[in-house]
Amino acid sequence: MRIDSIMTRRVATVEMDDTLRSINAIFCSAKFNHLLVVDEGELVGIISDRDLLKATSPFVGTAAERPQDANRWDRKAHQIMTRELVIAFPQTSINDAVELLLKNRVSCLPILSEKGTIEGIVTWKDLIRTYMELYTETDLTNHLTHLPG
Repeated sequence: MRIDSIMTRRVATVEMDDTLRSINAIFCSAKFNHLLVVDEGELVGIISDRDLLKATSPFVGTAAERPQDANRWDRKAHQIMTRELVIAFPQTSINDAVELLLKNRVSCLPILSEKGTIEGIVTWKDLIRTYMELYTETDLTNHLTHLPG
């Protein structure tokens, strides 16, 4: 089975100079856990919701907030993004994708065409869901073939 059969084709992108405030707004309004960072249409980085959490202050919006806490929202995407990308291609097998995630300790794979254009994204959740569906189908088939008849 190929990765293009399970990848999410709708991806959210941000520019290198987008602020953490605007990135947070995207995470809050969409059900994405990863944003792809582009520069002139080319993929240059990725930001996870965990990256954003690490880059912001837990005191923002509380009585303990200090000016430097609030100022963190003005930081830019390029200041917190992961630049060392682990990518896959639409024809990558699901097994190879799992290997890439585990070997590189990443939580998602941007999917690029051979020309480098963004085709989609696959997360560890997508892969687990796929394995569960395959396991459930196989398990159900095995049980049905062993029913007394």
